[in-house]
Amino acid sequence: MDTKFLSRAIELARESISSGGGPFGAVVVRQGKIVGEGTNRVVPGSDPTAHAEIVAIRNAAAALGDHRLSGCELYASCEPCPMCLGAIHWARIERAWFAASREDAARAGFDDEHFYRELALPANERKLSMVRALAEEGLSPFELWRAKDDRAPY
Repeated sequence: MDTKFLSRAIELARESISSGGGPFGAVVVRQGKIVGEGTNRVVPGSDPTAHAEIVAIRNAAAALGDHRLSGCELYASCEPCPMCLGAIHWARIERAWFAASREDAARAGFDDEHFYRELALPANERKLSMVRALAEEGLSPFELWRAKDDRAPY
């Protein structure tokens, strides 16, 4: 591991605070070069998904022109939350490094533990009500997708 990338993520986290964002920063690296950076833009952008890792992944994907970031590593100032962890998996990032733990974040007021607990429960036991409807009609987009010869792999 090259600590300069983790140090850069921490530096971005510090900078984020002074620009109205939360104390989080992240960089995506491929072959020893930063291909995407991000800071927490949740409050300034009125976007609950604008976590540093998500922003860095979006920037890296745009820079590389590919939604799959195979061969990349992510360096985050803090342990990724469940949403960011999901994005890291979807992006096919091969390794994630982090500095502060989720417990450290919780002590600063960023407690994601309830998300971890909720995701471990069966869908019908979660606090967020999830109701399936129009199941048959909902299959039609997948049927169209399967019939598409030039579909992009996910």
